[in-house]
Amino acid sequence: MSHSNFRSPKLWLVAFCYTLLSLVPWFGSLSGQSPDQPLMLLALTLTSWAGMWALAGSLRWLHWIMLPAVLLLPVEIYLRQFYGQGISTHHLGIIAETSPREAAEFLGSKLWLAAAVLVALTGFWILLWRQIKALGWLSWRHWSRWPALIFAFIPLFLFLYGYRIGVQPASGTSASASAHAFSQPRLESARNWLAKLAGPLPNWLRPPFDEELAMRSWPFGLILRGADFWNERMYLEQLSEKSRAFSFGASTSLPDNTPQLMIMVIGESSRFDRWGLNGYERDTTPNLSAMENLVPLTDMITAVSATRLSVPIIVSRKPAAQGLQAGFAEKSFLSAYREAGFKTYWISNQMSFGQFDTPTSVFAKEADVTQFLNLGGYTNQSNLDEVLLAPLQHALNDPAQKKLIVLHTLGNHWNYSHRYPASFDRWKPSLFGVSNPAYTDLRNKDALNNSYDNSVLYTDWFLSEVIHQLKTVTIPVSMMYVADHGQTLYDDSCNLAFHGHNTQYEFHIPAFVWYSDLYAQQFPEKIKQLHRHRTVRLSTENVFHTLLDMAEIRYPDENLTRSFVSAAWRPHIRYVDSYGWTDYDNASLRGDCREVIANRDKPVKKKH
Repeated sequence: MSHSNFRSPKLWLVAFCYTLLSLVPWFGSLSGQSPDQPLMLLALTLTSWAGMWALAGSLRWLHWIMLPAVLLLPVEIYLRQFYGQGISTHHLGIIAETSPREAAEFLGSKLWLAAAVLVALTGFWILLWRQIKALGWLSWRHWSRWPALIFAFIPLFLFLYGYRIGVQPASGTSASASAHAFSQPRLESARNWLAKLAGPLPNWLRPPFDEELAMRSWPFGLILRGADFWNERMYLEQLSEKSRAFSFGASTSLPDNTPQLMIMVIGESSRFDRWGLNGYERDTTPNLSAMENLVPLTDMITAVSATRLSVPIIVSRKPAAQGLQAGFAEKSFLSAYREAGFKTYWISNQMSFGQFDTPTSVFAKEADVTQFLNLGGYTNQSNLDEVLLAPLQHALNDPAQKKLIVLHTLGNHWNYSHRYPASFDRWKPSLFGVSNPAYTDLRNKDALNNSYDNSVLYTDWFLSEVIHQLKTVTIPVSMMYVADHGQTLYDDSCNLAFHGHNTQYEFHIPAFVWYSDLYAQQFPEKIKQLHRHRTVRLSTENVFHTLLDMAEIRYPDENLTRSFVSAAWRPHIRYVDSYGWTDYDNASLRGDCREVIANRDKPVKKKH
C-alpha cells in the first residue's frame, strides 16, 4: 500500500466503516450495558483484523467475508436492543430454517422496511467495494505480514486445539473444572490423531480468551458462530441418522374422516408440591383448580432432572436407564402420529440449538410444522410463554381433520422472576426486577421461593388460556401436561437449589390430562381408566404409550401396559438417575434435601 493512500479520503472512509462494524459489541453501552471483558474483546477484535488481512493479502477477498456481517447487522442490533444478546447459534438456526412466507408473516407491515434496509446495506457494501478497488485492494505485501500471521494464528491454533482435544487442569484445579473451560467435541471425528500424539494442551499455553468471548467479537466472531451452527447441524444429523429408517407402522383404528385434536404441553422446571392443585398451601393454580374435566396425576416422576435428557424419554420409547446416552434408534410420538394421518406441530419457547437443546430439537424436526419462538434465550428478555398462544390459535385454525400440537414452554426455568410479568408478582419479597440476583445467598431464600411460586401462578394462567382456546374447538380434543423435571429450593435446612441434586423435589413432577366433553363421549372407557389411574405410580416412560392410546393410534409392538388410559396398565420399575439408576420406589429420602438413596439393592450402573 503506497504512502499516498494514507492521505486518501477513501482509505479513511473504509477504515471508519470497518471500525463501526467492529464496535457492534459495544452497542449496548448506549443503554448502559457494557460488554464483559471489554479490553480483551477489543484486543481480540484487532488481532482478528490483522490476522485475516494478513492471511488474505488484501481487502479484495476480505470484503466478501464482510458481506454476511453487513447484511446481518440489523438483526444483531435488534437482538441486542430487545433481547440483550447478539446473534447466536440458535438464531442462525431460526434464520436458516425460516421460509420467505414465514418471514413475511413475522415482519407484516415492516416487510418493505426490512427490504429497504437490506437494499441500503447492499449499496453500502458496494460503495466500500469501489473505494477498496480504487485503493488497489489495499494489498499487504510488506514483510510485517508474516509476523502478524504468526501473532494472530498461534493463539487461534492453541484455542482450537484446546477446544477440540482438551486442556490439562491448572494446579489446584479439578479436572472437571478445567473441562468446563473448553467443552469436549460432540462430533467423534473431532478427536483426531493429534489427541493421541500430544494429548491435552498444557494449561500454561491456554490463550487468555474463551469460546464465548471469541464468538462475541464482530465481525469475525460470526465465522465461529457459523461454524458452531454447522457443528450443531452435523450433530443433529448424526443423532437423526440413528432413527432415519425407523417406522412404527402406526395407524388409527378410527375412520379416516374422524376429526381428532391432541395437545401435548411440555413444562419446564416445575415442581409437584408447589401447585395448589396438588395440595400446596398457596393458591398457585386457581384457574386449573376450577377447571372441569381436568385430572391431576398425583404420582408422576421424571427419570432425569435435566431437560436435554428428560425430554427424549417423554417424547419417545427411550428407556429411562438409557437416558444418559446420546441419541436413540427410534423416532418420537410425532412420527407415529404422522404415520396415522395427523398433521403435527412443534411450537417451542425454548432454544433450537445448543448443548442443552439439540437433543430435543432432533425430535422436534419430525413435526410437519416446527417453530422456535425464543429469541432471548433464558435471560430476562426472553419471551413469556404467552408467545405460544397466537401460533397455537393459528394451528387450531388449520383445516386438517387430525392434528397433534406440541407446546414446549419455558415454564418455571431459572431465573424464576423472568418467567412472569409484573401483574403476577403476588408473593413478596421477590426477585422481580433484579437482573442478576445472588441466588447462592441464603438471605435471598424467601425472595427466590416467592418468585418461583409467582412463576407457577403464571404457568397456571397460561395453561388455562390454552384450555380456553381448546374449548372453542368443535371436535373431540384432549390435552396432556407433563413437566420435564422439578427444582430444589433451599427446602428447610437444605442448602441446595435448582436441579441436578438427586432430590425428590426434582423427580416428582406435576402432570395432568384435560379433555373436552366431546372426547369423553367418544372415549368413555379411556376416561374411566384415566380417573382410575390418577393416583397410581407413573413415570415419564408412560407418556409416549398413553399419548398414542388417547388418539386410538395402534402399531404392531404397542405396549398398553404402559398406557394409563388403558385397562391393561400395569406398574413398572421407576428408575431415576440418583447415584446410579435407582429404583425410586425402593429408596429412602435423606435429610431435608430428600435425596433419593437406594435402599436394599445396589443402584443399577449408569449407561453412558
